[in-house]
Amino acid sequence: MNAGTMTAAASSIAQEQDDLIGEFGFFDDWMERYQYLIDLGRKLPEFPEEYRRDEFKLKGCQSQVWLVGEKRDGRLVFHAISDAAIVSGIIAVLLRVYSNRTPAEIVATEPSFIAEIGLDAHLSPTRKNGLGAMLTAIKGRAQAELDAAA
Repeated sequence: MNAGTMTAAASSIAQEQDDLIGEFGFFDDWMERYQYLIDLGRKLPEFPEEYRRDEFKLKGCQSQVWLVGEKRDGRLVFHAISDAAIVSGIIAVLLRVYSNRTPAEIVATEPSFIAEIGLDAHLSPTRKNGLGAMLTAIKGRAQAELDAAA
């Protein structure tokens, strides 16, 4: 696909993934990458207290994760938080790629940056399950918006 066929928003999703790959590429080992992930998680915006309810808690995560998406001006804005430092970092990278995008962009965007960074190969099985649960929830919320609009 050439640049002329990509929308500006799709390009920005691709750019965000490229930026993340570049940022993680600066680190020589996985201890440094984990620390960077933790640092990103610490910078997550404050999670709205009204969303800390069971209905927004994700199933399939070993740690506690709350995730909610709200529609604003045709885009989905996600809020999420975890009680675990590395999981909060995973949330931070997912939100950078998927939050504030249209439902169609979210559904169409595969998380290729996860393999490029090497995150999939360096997470414990339970964290991989949690990552999968977060991606399923984000894409499911976007698909529900598309289905409702059809």
